[in-house]
Amino acid sequence: MSDRYRGPWEYETLRVPRGVTQKEAIDPKSELNELGREGWELTGSVDYTGGGGTKFLLFKRPAEPDAETER
Repeated sequence: MSDRYRGPWEYETLRVPRGVTQKEAIDPKSELNELGREGWELTGSVDYTGGGGTKFLLFKRPAEPDAETER
């Protein structure tokens, strides 16, 4: 995807899975690969404040043209 694309974008989030103790992250590789196959690109993360880890991963991809805007 070119860095010259200027939108519109659509966005998705992935909550990082946690283990039994809720303190350790579980590798989200399969979820990341699925999002990649669907055209999503990782753009950032939202971290826990006050200690430890990533809460959400943020993704974007070009928005599908919607039938009402196509003329």
